[in-house]
Amino acid sequence: MNIAFIGLGNMGAPMASNLIKAGHSVTVFDLVESAIQALESEGAKRGESAEAAARGAEVIISMLPAGAHVKGLYLGRNGEPGLLDALDGKPLVIDASTISPDDARAVAAAAAERGITWLDAPVSGGVGGAKAGTLTFIVGGDSAAFDTARPVLEAMGKNIFHAGENGAGQVAKICNNMLLGILMSGTAEALALGVKNGMDPSVLSEIMKQSSGGNWALNVYNPWPGVMEGSAASRDYQGGFLTDLMAKDLGLAWELALGSKSSVPMGSQARNLFALHSAQGNGALDFSSIQNLYRAGE
Repeated sequence: MNIAFIGLGNMGAPMASNLIKAGHSVTVFDLVESAIQALESEGAKRGESAEAAARGAEVIISMLPAGAHVKGLYLGRNGEPGLLDALDGKPLVIDASTISPDDARAVAAAAAERGITWLDAPVSGGVGGAKAGTLTFIVGGDSAAFDTARPVLEAMGKNIFHAGENGAGQVAKICNNMLLGILMSGTAEALALGVKNGMDPSVLSEIMKQSSGGNWALNVYNPWPGVMEGSAASRDYQGGFLTDLMAKDLGLAWELALGSKSSVPMGSQARNLFALHSAQGNGALDFSSIQNLYRAGE
């Protein structure tokens, strides 16, 4: 298929790469020139703008940092028209960003007014999953469009879920990331407690992995440096899922809770912890660097 991919960050770049490996014709665009060049070296075509990349595409996929970027791309900004008004056909549009359900519904509604089908399809699985093509896609939107999107998504992911109507994908992703933030901060807290009381972090991690404390953050993405080869923690917390993005997602969970009068005491605590960690200058580090918040004073 002819696919346009817009947004080549830590997640978007390997996702686009997997589409190329699957045999699709992929035209890419990003504001960072080096990101475009890296994908060109793998066989992608260059789009000089989002509009140029989308020209003639059967499917458009975007992977952007926040709702403001998604709305700006599709609906326009500063009086300029958005991508929805520049399309020369009726491509299927899939946004893999994590944004608020209300923002997803607003863009979906604007697309529908123009006869364009838009799916919100946030992902779980991190940079490792993006590179390995094992992401989980959580899709909100029309069921027929979901069936059309599935073969494309399967080139980038292993688990493809239809969560419901537009916005449902975002609700499910926000709930998932709130739990992830809680688990990561709790895992970091437990490891710091053990180490400060004489435990080897590798030994303690293995014990908890095989016990009732086992969880994804501990088992797959251990936040203590040197415990897990290849983890962000063992790369000075470089790359991966940024602290600022986790703080953003926990903020989305808080907004969702406010709107539905839901009680999220642990989600609120995780939000505060990641906001504090970010404010201390760690926003561009992987979110597992929350471990350092508990190591202060060592």
